[in-house]
Amino acid sequence: MTAPIQLVYCYDPMCSWCWGFAPTWDNLQGELAPLVENGELVIKPLLGGLARDSEDPMPADMQKMLQATWQRIESQLGTEFNHNFWTDCQPRRSTYPACRACLVARDHGVEAEMTLAIQKAYYLEATNPSDLDTLNNCARAIGLSVESFSASMRKTKESGRLEQEIREARKMGLNSFPSFAVVSADRIVPINLNYQDAKTMALEIKEAVELLRS
Repeated sequence: MTAPIQLVYCYDPMCSWCWGFAPTWDNLQGELAPLVENGELVIKPLLGGLARDSEDPMPADMQKMLQATWQRIESQLGTEFNHNFWTDCQPRRSTYPACRACLVARDHGVEAEMTLAIQKAYYLEATNPSDLDTLNNCARAIGLSVESFSASMRKTKESGRLEQEIREARKMGLNSFPSFAVVSADRIVPINLNYQDAKTMALEIKEAVELLRS
């Protein structure tokens, strides 16, 4: 049996550009729904792993850089951010815990729900998804048992599953977030990112699917 053609979506739930892209990603999935429903395309999310585990406070210069990035995304895309995060929280440069939370949620069929819960907690509620308490609250909000979730988080960290997924993404050349590729066996077609035009991206993806079918 021929392996299905995949649309690989590489993301990090704490990537501010992924948050900015979220409405277009929703629209893009709608554009691609007929292909998915017909079995012509499978959407495969991959966690990108923006920043490794760390308990260290985020350096002041990086905080300034990220605050400027939030402002740029807000200006360019109209994305909402709660800038109180920078005064209400102690930022850490650590997204791996949030990525693992998405992996745990994937096992329960609620990865998208967890991603959105983390993004809302971070960008709208000014809480810190680098902290396990915040991730536990996200799990509770989407209907997962916090006790089971915490145990799964520990197992996921010990297994190195996230690191394996990151290596898989890098082998495909997916080094930024968000990023996309259409993949069939060992053939990979990168997809250009358009933060505001799902239809243009959908057309390019459909053309890539046709190319890989030939």
